[in-house]
Amino acid sequence: MRNLKEKQKREMIRDWILLGIILIIAIILLSIFPDRKEPVINTLWDYFAEMMLILPAVMVILGLFAVWVSKEIVIKHLGKASGIKGIFLAIILGALPTGPLYIAFPMASILLKKGARISNIVIFLSSWACIKMPQEMVELQFLGLRFMLLRLFLTIIFIIIMAIFIEKVIEWSENEEE
Repeated sequence: MRNLKEKQKREMIRDWILLGIILIIAIILLSIFPDRKEPVINTLWDYFAEMMLILPAVMVILGLFAVWVSKEIVIKHLGKASGIKGIFLAIILGALPTGPLYIAFPMASILLKKGARISNIVIFLSSWACIKMPQEMVELQFLGLRFMLLRLFLTIIFIIIMAIFIEKVIEWSENEEE
C-alpha cells in the first residue's frame, strides 16, 4: 500500500513537471512567434470547452462501467486467456464508439486495472483511433468498396501485429526490472 502511494506521488510530480515544461515551451514559442498567439489561444479554448462539455458525462459513464462490469468478465473476455475472441472484441469495442480518442484512455485504464491483456488494450485504442463505422461508410462512398476493405484489412492486421509487439516489449521490460 505504501509503495502504491509513493508511486502515485512520483507520477503526480512527473505529470506536474511535464505540464510545466510544456507551458514553458509554449510561452517561449509564443514569444518567438507572436503572430500565432491568437490562433493558439482560440484552439486551446475550443479544446478546453469541448472537454468540459464531454468529460463529466464520460466520467459518469466510466464510473458506472467500473462498478457494473466485473473484473471476472473483463478477464474472461479481454484477459490473457481470451485469445482471438478477445482480439475481435477489442476491435469491435474500439470501432463502435464515436468521439475523440481522449475518451478512450480512461476506459482503457479501467480495463487494464480489471485484468485486460495489454495487447487487447492497444488494439482497443488503435481501433478507436483508426477504425470507426461512420468513417468506414464515408470511405466506402468516396473511395469505393475495394479501397475501404483493403485499408480496413491492412489496418486490422497491423494493429494486431503492433499490439502483440508492444505487449512483448512491455513484458520483456518488466522482466528486466525484476
